[in-house]
Parts: sequence; structure tokens; C-alpha cells
Amino acid sequence: MKLLKNPFCVFLILLFSVFTILQCNKPNQPLQDDLVEVKNVVFKNNELFLAQIHELIILISKDSDNKIVQKKFDSLRQTYKKMEWAIEYFLPHSARFINGPALPEIEMAEHVEIEPEGLQVLEEMLYSEEKQDKAEVIRILKKLINKGNTIKTNFQVITVTKDQTFDALRQEIFRISSLGIAGFDTPISGKFLEEMSVSLESFTPILNLISTEKSQNSSLKKILSEINQSKQFLNKNKDKNTFNYLEFLSVHLNNLSYLLLDFRREENIPHVEVTTALRKNAAQFYSKDAFDVNAFTPGKQYETSPEKVQLGKQLFNDKILSNNNSRSCATCHNAEKAFTDGLEKSMSLDNTKLQRNTPSLSYSAFQHGQFWDMRKDDLEGQSSDVITNKEEMHGDLQTIILKINQNKNYKTDFKKIFKTEKAEVWQLQNLLASYIRSLATFTSDFDEYMRGNRKALTNKQKRGFNLFMGKAQCATCHFLPLFNGTVPPNFKKTEQEVLGVAENAFNKKIDSDAGRGKFHQTIAFLQNSFKTPTLRNVSKTAPYMHNGGYKTLQEVMQFYNQGGGKGFNLKVENQTLSDKKLNLTSIEIDEIIEFLNALNDK
Repeated sequence: MKLLKNPFCVFLILLFSVFTILQCNKPNQPLQDDLVEVKNVVFKNNELFLAQIHELIILISKDSDNKIVQKKFDSLRQTYKKMEWAIEYFLPHSARFINGPALPEIEMAEHVEIEPEGLQVLEEMLYSEEKQDKAEVIRILKKLINKGNTIKTNFQVITVTKDQTFDALRQEIFRISSLGIAGFDTPISGKFLEEMSVSLESFTPILNLISTEKSQNSSLKKILSEINQSKQFLNKNKDKNTFNYLEFLSVHLNNLSYLLLDFRREENIPHVEVTTALRKNAAQFYSKDAFDVNAFTPGKQYETSPEKVQLGKQLFNDKILSNNNSRSCATCHNAEKAFTDGLEKSMSLDNTKLQRNTPSLSYSAFQHGQFWDMRKDDLEGQSSDVITNKEEMHGDLQTIILKINQNKNYKTDFKKIFKTEKAEVWQLQNLLASYIRSLATFTSDFDEYMRGNRKALTNKQKRGFNLFMGKAQCATCHFLPLFNGTVPPNFKKTEQEVLGVAENAFNKKIDSDAGRGKFHQTIAFLQNSFKTPTLRNVSKTAPYMHNGGYKTLQEVMQFYNQGGGKGFNLKVENQTLSDKKLNLTSIEIDEIIEFLNALNDK
């Protein structure tokens, strides 16, 4: 205390403080929470990745044997898998062009197609039975070099923290449990079982770097043991058509996701504060309340609540929403039929057939794009589009709001929820959307099985699931665990597909509906494309496809078994579904359909 009274001492202390602050803020000095050693693991793998690309270019330039080239390419993919957890999390845009689908990326606002590139494009080229353009293969490889250099540049300047690193590893487990196990990014070579082993092994050095002595003696030890057991399971059977997907998911991958949460608790790692579709405290995909529908709402004021759901249900069943009070939402969306109507085509107000089949509202909350053609971004837009459609409900939103404000009970309920004196249009939309968002209950036998009830599935359903994942390749479009086209583990995009659907199950004439292409006429890739719907409750929603032309699941399965429209010699230039026959037997088809029955909610 006496020293502080001396002006010279005060000056020295202030000078020391300023010097310390300046030292802590040197531009090249790592921040305190920047995990440099973790970044160095990424750098090392990326250096190998770039070197392997250069080797491939040399091999292809010298017209090397295709088997040698394929083997080198497989090694390149495995190197990417060692750093996939980091690239997908910290550099998602780069990841899309390194290992995204071999399909054009669409800039919707500009109506522009961006050519596909990266590992999946190369796989199609290098594993094709046809001779490839050498110059084109080298061009794609050089573009991949640019992306590899981007990884290095970006990771040098970003800060990698412990909570982010854990979150990235957790995300990778869920990627393996959905896209990885479905063979999504190796559709031609089918090397995904081997790659999953590499992806899991990539956890080991990172967890060792971010762990402390406490977890090393407990949860980390269990995680490393489970990784070894998982790798042993993968090594036992590398045949994608006979691999036991159900056992690997339910016993090994689910266990790893549980153990990762134990690790987080022991290390006291905080959540990364951001609203995501998969809740941060979800132990696995199939945990009760694992998903947060609020991640799919337009904004915070649209978030759901029990009160909104209750009032939304009342409005959903009220004919006040249609012209002359003649029809409610429930008229065409029957709860007993998973909120469809059971008809081939939707019926208009004057009882004539409309263009398309009534889509299920069940689990539609987990889609970015509503209606078959995805013309509305969210459920709020979907509800108003139907209400105001002259052929469907022919309602007027302003007139409906006037009726609601004149109804004492409705007015009171709206005021209680939204704290406004009068009901507004956006509030009506949000209430209907909130009710629809409540229609995802995750109460099927399959969910029960994945939560630990091993008696929930029959042996036939178990075989059906393994066929669904493997030989039938269903999960490459209907992604686990939602079984729709919303891409895990981020769930930020819903995909559309071109299947070559015919007018009906005779498969003689292509259906002429442009689908999403109607709204993007200059984009060839989107012509005749439709949203990939959920398969949850699918046995309740017959007839099938956007046109209702397929009356049974057997007819649908025969269509896929043949290779879609192309497989029936229909002209479908932009078909995204593989046109190769699946060669499923009638018994196998029955087993797959039996599994689909296990996706019905109770």
C-alpha cells in the first residue's frame, strides 16, 4: 500500500501492465484458447492429402493401370476422412466442394447451376467402366488442390477451441451414423465400410489432445475401447450387401455417442451456444426429444409452445379458414392416414382432381421446402398458400383474421399467446405451423428398438432394415434418422431427386409434371425434380409418388428395383436415381416393406 503512494512505483506498474497487454496481443502469438496441436493434426493430414493428389495427377498423366489409380484414389479419400470432422465443421463450404454429391450446386436466387467437383466426381470418373477424358480428370484434381490449399489458409487464421473441437467430433459421429453408414459419398466404389473405420480412428489423436487425466482414466478409456471394437466389427464383414447395419448402429455407434456425452461432462466442456436441429444434449439420434423443431422456424417469435400447438390444432380443424366455411385443413389431411387423404390426387372445392397427391404433414416440420415442388421455404408459407388457393380452400387471410377478431374466444387466446390486442395474419400462420410441427412424435417400433428395446423389431424387420441400408440403397436418399431428404448431421438443406416417375405403375409413359423445375425453368437439373419425403408412417399414406400413380409399396419397390424411369427405358436425361437394377428378390422386397411398417408411430 505504501509503494503505491510513490509516483515512480505507480509509473513502473502502469508501464509493466501496458507491456504485458501488448505482449498478449502480438499478431502472431496464438490466443490462449487456440488449440494449436489440434490444428497441427489437420495440417499434417492436409499436407498428405495434397501430396496424394499430385501423385494421382502423375499416375493419370502416365496412363497408369486403372487398378493402381483406384487404389491411390481410395487412399486419398481415406486421408480426407482423417480430417473430415474438422473440415465439415469449420469449413462447410469447402467441404461441399471437396466431398459433396456429384450433382450441380444450385444458386436459387440467380437461377444458376455450379458444376460439381471433388472426390465424388472423381469417383464416378475413376470407377467408371467407360474410358475417361484424361484432361478432364486432371482438371478436377487440380481444382481439388485449390480446395486443399484453402484448408491450410483458413486453419492458419481461425481459432479452434475445446468446445468447438468436441462439437465437431460429436457432429462427425452423427455423420457416420447417417451418411457414412449409408455409403452416401461412395456410391460407385462402395468403400464406405472401410472409410468408417478411418473416420472413427481420427477421433483418437484429437480426444487425447483435449482430454485431462480425469477423463483419460474413465470416459476416454471407454471411448477408445469402443472405437477398437467398432473397427473390429467393420473388419469382420466388408460386403455392403450382407453387413449387419442394425447391430453396428444400435450397439456400437449409439454407444459411442453416449460415451462422448460422458466425456463432455467429465471435461466440463460447455455447449456451443447455437440452436441446431439435433439438440446438444441428445445422447443419440433416437433419444426422446432429440430434435428441436425450432431450428426450422423463420425466427425466434415463431418458436413453438404447447399453447400454440393447442390453438393451432383447433384452427386446423375449423372450417373458418375456407371460403363459405366449407373446408378445414383436416378435410384433406386425415390424422388416421398420417395426415394425407388416401386419394390418388387431391380434390378441389368443386370435387375435381388436382394435379398432385396430397403429401403427408407428418414430420414435414423437418424439411426446408414445403409441397412436392418445395415452392415454400417453411410451414408458415405453406399454410397461407393452401388457404388462399382458389381450388383448395379459396380463403382470404384478411377476412379470416377479421372473423377471428370478432370471435371472443379466439381473440382472447390470440392475445394470451402473442400479447397483442388483435390477431394478425402471421400469428395465424404460425399457429397452424406450430400444430403441424407437433406431428413428429418419434414413437415407432424402430425408435424403441434404437433406444434399447430389443424386442421392438421382428427378425423380418431387422433383415428389412439391413436391406434398406445395403442392397436396396434406400438410405442414400432417405437419410437416417428422419428418413427424408434433409441432409444430416446439420439438417440445413433438403434435397430433391429426379426419379423418372411414370404416370402410373405400368411404367409406360413418363409423368409430365415439371415439379421444382416449374419455378426454375432455366435450370435443367431441377426439371421434373421433387422433394424427398419422409418414410415415417409411409404405410399409412398410399397411394405414392407426387402423382399418386403407385397404389402400393410393392409397386414403388418394383419401380426402384428396376432402376427408376431409366430402368423402364423412359427418357429421363437428368435422373439422379441410379438406373442400375437392385436385383432384389420378392422375399427381400417383402422384408423391406415389413421394416417400413416399423416406422409407423404409435
